[in-house]
Amino acid sequence: MGSLLHGAQHAAGRPQTLPVTGLPWPVSFLFLQLLGAPGVPTSLSLLPAPWAVVLTASTTTSAHLLILGASCPQHLQLGAIRASRNNRVRSCHRELQDEDLQKFSSRLRKLLQQDPGPEAADTLQRLFFIMSATKYNRKLEETCVDLLQTTLCLPTCPEQLQLLCAAILRERAPCDSLRLSCDHIHIQNTRQLSLAASVLLAQGDRKQEIRNVAQRVFKVLESRQPEGPSLRPLLPVLSKVAGLAPGSLHEEQTRLLNKRLVDWLRYASVQQGPVHSSGGFFSTPRARLPGPITEVDGAVATDFFTVLSTGQHFTEDQWLNVQAFSMLRGWLLHSPESPGAPDADDKSELEGSTLSVLSAASSASRRLPPQEQLREKAFEYCQRLIEQSNRRALRKGDADLQKACLVEAVLVLDVLCRQDPSFLYRTLSCLKALQTRLCGDPTHVRALLPLAQFFLNHGEAAAVASGAVYQQLFTRVPSEHFHSPELAFEFLRLCRDSLPLFGRSLGVLKLSFPNLFKFLAWNSPPLTAEFVGLLPALLDASTAVEMLHALLDLPCLTAALDLQLRLSPAASERPLWDASLRTPSCLEAFRDPQFQGLLQHLLRTKASGTAERLAPLHQLLQPMAGCARVVQCAEAVPTLLQVLFSSVAQFADGALANQLALAILDRSDSLYQVPGYEARVHSVLSSQFLALCEQHPALVVELARELLEFAGSASSTRSGGVMLTSVVWAIGEYLSVSWDRRCTVEQINKFFEALEALLFEVTQSRPSTALPKCPPQVITALMTTLTKLASRSQDLIPRVSLFLSKMRTLAQSPAMSSVPCEDMGAVRVRTTELLNLLKMPSVAQFVLTPSTEVSEPRYHRDTNTALPLALRTVSRLVEKEAGLPPG
Repeated sequence: MGSLLHGAQHAAGRPQTLPVTGLPWPVSFLFLQLLGAPGVPTSLSLLPAPWAVVLTASTTTSAHLLILGASCPQHLQLGAIRASRNNRVRSCHRELQDEDLQKFSSRLRKLLQQDPGPEAADTLQRLFFIMSATKYNRKLEETCVDLLQTTLCLPTCPEQLQLLCAAILRERAPCDSLRLSCDHIHIQNTRQLSLAASVLLAQGDRKQEIRNVAQRVFKVLESRQPEGPSLRPLLPVLSKVAGLAPGSLHEEQTRLLNKRLVDWLRYASVQQGPVHSSGGFFSTPRARLPGPITEVDGAVATDFFTVLSTGQHFTEDQWLNVQAFSMLRGWLLHSPESPGAPDADDKSELEGSTLSVLSAASSASRRLPPQEQLREKAFEYCQRLIEQSNRRALRKGDADLQKACLVEAVLVLDVLCRQDPSFLYRTLSCLKALQTRLCGDPTHVRALLPLAQFFLNHGEAAAVASGAVYQQLFTRVPSEHFHSPELAFEFLRLCRDSLPLFGRSLGVLKLSFPNLFKFLAWNSPPLTAEFVGLLPALLDASTAVEMLHALLDLPCLTAALDLQLRLSPAASERPLWDASLRTPSCLEAFRDPQFQGLLQHLLRTKASGTAERLAPLHQLLQPMAGCARVVQCAEAVPTLLQVLFSSVAQFADGALANQLALAILDRSDSLYQVPGYEARVHSVLSSQFLALCEQHPALVVELARELLEFAGSASSTRSGGVMLTSVVWAIGEYLSVSWDRRCTVEQINKFFEALEALLFEVTQSRPSTALPKCPPQVITALMTTLTKLASRSQDLIPRVSLFLSKMRTLAQSPAMSSVPCEDMGAVRVRTTELLNLLKMPSVAQFVLTPSTEVSEPRYHRDTNTALPLALRTVSRLVEKEAGLPPG
């Protein structure tokens, strides 16, 4: 977990803590930076994985860093690091060249060679920001690097300078010239040893650095005396080593750490630590006597100490208890199995029997191997945390910590049940009761995710019906908490990673896609990649068309959710707004009863099987189209449309292809008008329409009436006529007896007349708002399609030849001077080519309507039968007949 819960020291007089790094409360530094929290470093490398970090939420506009793992928990002296946001932004805009960096490092070298003071700390802070503010490696003078390593290893150096030196050295990783070694650190200085270990672990496993770090740390662990150095700085290092290279630990070392973890988890003192008196006149020995540990509700604790126990001061073993639980899940996952441990396959044979339950219940009374003891104590610890989480906390910080501990406890129980199935039946009764409590408590919504993961992993083995969890998870959570980016990411990651485990519940997930899209609509940039992986699993023949409409309406959904939150009474949960956006008319219209039916459809929680035309809503929400969140959402839609169509192509039959093609035609002129959105969507829809026609050529005949209506509409030339070009090309390509025997001459004549009228309209009429200037691609596509249709109904050849002749004359006339020369040149060339083909109708049909055999690759490779040869022959014959010199 990466030392999430080191903030357990929340009692009167201490800062309220909110975990930042690691699961299950991942308030990432990225979000803090986006919110502009001052004091949050611009690089995570300042806060490596081995150190616990909590956010001290003293106010809503400031943030401090509390790093645990030093000799005692305290606010680290990060005055040099806590630069103001404005200064940090200004420094990011000024690009620093390599020669400037060398001058800067030379100045730092002089400061470190003297007695380092505040100026050296300020210079180190600036150097760290320079190193971390770029993705490219920054080179430092070797002398400067050596001084950084020397300063880090000095036992008398201030802690703040050592932290900064270690952060800079980590930014340079991997570094071939690093001479640092744990052997250079005195074994009693565990804080300094942990900083050096963080630098070495950042280098990767070069020269077996991970093994060397592990051996040095275990040497301290083995030789520690009761009054020796604190082990707290070393526990995160051990957790990191176990995650990077579990095989680097010997069996005896694993057994030793298992024993120590058992002692720290279960046998910490239940008395508070002694109060260190300031020696004042009124201080008395009685006032300094430690009191008992209390629960979060103020009651005196009657059971063993946990991370949720509170007090004014804590003893060393209590701090170790907190850190042991913080690293527990990671250690259980990565620690090697003991050779004498029972095999999981053997245990599974007894699973479910009365003997196994009785054996599990009495296992605590038997002498178990260290690893089994650790699992047993971890189980007891998690059970106690679940009981403590049900208490009413007196402070908000305690309530937040309860939620985080509850999530972690369920995750640890999941690991225990996967490793040892005998824990499963002891866990089920507790989690069933927890499920009942959480489903009625919206404040513990985050804990539903690991609970659902547990039932997905073990529900089938335990024959547990978890429908209530899924119902709560897929119905209420996205609707009520879509604006939480952390919850959205965890929710989608759970769905994506657990797809093979859903089984019969996969149908519930598929029908809930409108609700899942609320996460995407509100958090589209970071969640687009997650949906790219999840979308194919949500698709089937029954949801494909509705999902297409939902994706096209996604920016409109974003605008609706924005207004919904603005009208929400829970003001404390509202996200930050775009202050420049004024939407009083939208807010009033949002309450209008005539729009409620459309809004309910847009904000539905399950697939309805129908599609509504939301044009009235598009007009209502048009003032929101320029909102930054709406624009970002619109940018993600084309990518997801590509994923949808590529997935549907694998199972779509003719009926589904017809429905999708109709939806494409219908929605091409009914999109929410976000700047640039229509053009990007038309580009995708046009290419996918052609792909559908290629897979199912018969849909051109089956949708003849709809295609004629689309071609005759005035809006078909919108967005550069991309959609119209594709539709016209598909008509010319697939409206043929060779593709569909149902195609008749009457149909060909109907399409010819409609397209001829359209071509005349777009070339003869002046551009206007209703009929904008037609691009040359549309004109050439229309001329080509008309020629193709005439080659299949040769009575039309004189008619199209006359029209093409007029087009060639029109392209050369001064009336078209407003059109660019290269565009008119393309039209003239295409007109000449088509007229030449029509002079020999049989050849025109061969070229413009090739049979399946002619379309085979050999006709384009074989020099004797190739299609280009036929075209060249026709050109020579036409030129000879016209008396032109051969070209």
